[in-house]
Amino acid sequence: MDEPLGYHQLQRLGRPGPWRPILGVPLLVIGVFVLAPLTALVPVAAWLVATGEPVREGLRSVTDLDDVRPLGLAYVNIVLATAIPIAILLNVLLHRLHPRWLLSVAGRVRWRFLLACLGVSVVALIATVMVSSFVPQPDTGSELSGRLNDFTTTTRDFLLVVLILTPLQAAGEEFAFRGYLMQAMGGLAAARIVAVVLSALLFAVAHGIGQDLPIFVDRLAFGLVAGALVILTGGLEAAIAMHVLNNFLAFGLALAFSDMTSALTPTGGTWWSLPGTLTQSLVYLVLATWLARRMGLATTVSPSVLERPRGHV
Repeated sequence: MDEPLGYHQLQRLGRPGPWRPILGVPLLVIGVFVLAPLTALVPVAAWLVATGEPVREGLRSVTDLDDVRPLGLAYVNIVLATAIPIAILLNVLLHRLHPRWLLSVAGRVRWRFLLACLGVSVVALIATVMVSSFVPQPDTGSELSGRLNDFTTTTRDFLLVVLILTPLQAAGEEFAFRGYLMQAMGGLAAARIVAVVLSALLFAVAHGIGQDLPIFVDRLAFGLVAGALVILTGGLEAAIAMHVLNNFLAFGLALAFSDMTSALTPTGGTWWSLPGTLTQSLVYLVLATWLARRMGLATTVSPSVLERPRGHV
């Protein structure tokens, strides 16, 4: 049968065998959370040598999430961005599938839709600010100071790292969790809700076992909405745009009013933060889905796209 496949089922276009996604998931985890952190230390060490900084102390500082510095944020972003080539390699080597099927059911980045989603995300941000202004802000010990931070050379360095590397970091997380993992789950179970829920759960867990429950729920909700966006729009573009804006907002507020350590490893979570973040995610979900339908984007693809053209008789 030539039944259309949703985004979460695209691994079925590759080589068959349930062992492939079963093997691919731990390989992805090992690649992103073990091999990538070690490999990313090489360019960091080279930078330290080039700038005359002590290598041992510098590497220790870079990996210290209790006192995040610009080079440390760059290191974290580079590590997460490596999820893009890792997911691509798994698709090619393990599933014998072209990398383009990680992008969308169209087999490419739909740039007009991606750029439009960035605009839509601003509307969702405005809705978030409006809702948050009516929500109590209890004292958690980690909230914004309300006083604008001084602009220093460290602020400048952080800003450059955020502007250059944060989009790659956000895209890397989407390639890993809403890309490869969702497709791996969809390759094993036909139900799209299974692919969305399991990938969202792994996304929340990957941010730390010891995180406060409100923060965990917030990240779980983000993963659920991002997964739904991928299914409803047929690609990663909307989820990447939402993730980029979310991180720009978090890091931007941290640079302006707080500190980067509290943004990267938040503590003292409160349930009162959920109305604002859920408003942003749900408003964006509705608008991005409407936009995809307005633009006539396909959300499924026929397996026949891989059929080879017949030669001349």
